[in-house]
Amino acid sequence: MPFNRPIPETKPTGKLASGIGAVVEAEKAMQMALMLPSAVFIGWLAGAWADHHFHQSWMEISGVVLGAVSGLVYIVRTVISAEKNSRPAAKPGDGTGKGSGNSEP
Repeated sequence: MPFNRPIPETKPTGKLASGIGAVVEAEKAMQMALMLPSAVFIGWLAGAWADHHFHQSWMEISGVVLGAVSGLVYIVRTVISAEKNSRPAAKPGDGTGKGSGNSEP
């Protein structure tokens, strides 16, 4: 039995949907731009407090390092998530050969 691709349903996107999508993308970019400096600053504050409280000179530096690492981890996770969401999903029966459901060769 030959495989025929279904006709894709195309719905025109309105200006409102594309405008809101642009605002959401801009918000995500702003969030990523502010995340790393704020994580480093919070790590520095926590390290400075621990340094003052426990009288250890290395805690401030470790707070900065932990803040930087946590900020970078968050940014990488956000970028990977955004990349997965921007990719079109392969649906069963779309002709890609993955999950076509045909048991015939």
